[in-house]
Amino acid sequence: MNGTSHAVLGSATGFIVANAFQTSPSATLLFVGLGGISGLIPDLDIDGKLRGKITLSHKVIRLSALIIGMLMIVFSYFEKTGVDKWLGGGIGCLIIAVASLIKQKHMLTITGLAVLAGGVSLAELWLILLGIYIIIASFSSHRTYTHSILGVVFFGVIASNFEASLGIQGVYYSCIGGYISHLIADLKILPFNKRGIKLFLPLSSKEL
Repeated sequence: MNGTSHAVLGSATGFIVANAFQTSPSATLLFVGLGGISGLIPDLDIDGKLRGKITLSHKVIRLSALIIGMLMIVFSYFEKTGVDKWLGGGIGCLIIAVASLIKQKHMLTITGLAVLAGGVSLAELWLILLGIYIIIASFSSHRTYTHSILGVVFFGVIASNFEASLGIQGVYYSCIGGYISHLIADLKILPFNKRGIKLFLPLSSKEL
């Protein structure tokens, strides 16, 4: 199933939750949006269609890092002396060396690290956990752990903390419902799916 269909199913789940909680129009829009986003989250894994849409081009990051590295070298050369001069230059060279190795496949990991850092800075547990989820997803094969019960449980913890942070009842159900709708739509028993999901990883790798 494509991303648009997953988003629609997730949004529909959010709408159902909104009706169940008899929310205001603004809260209904929030629930529908959260359901739609959550319905896409499992495809953050390797080769998932979503990962390329939420990350910057690696060329932008690589160019930025190269510029920062060169500026650090120049600044250290003209403004620093002694050990600081060589240390600054060495760090600049290291940044340039690392930047040259950055590929598009690394961008999701970098995004996860940025979200994790943002969560630590804001002292928001749900954001920290989301960063960890994104990092794990960046190393997971498509339709594996993000499409398993483990993925549901982990995302459920994120959603629970997100609801607690917002203080709006129903946020958890909109998020977890949207996420689960994705897994159901990817089941092999549905006629339009050639592949299924490994729901019981790591205990079983059988596709359902």
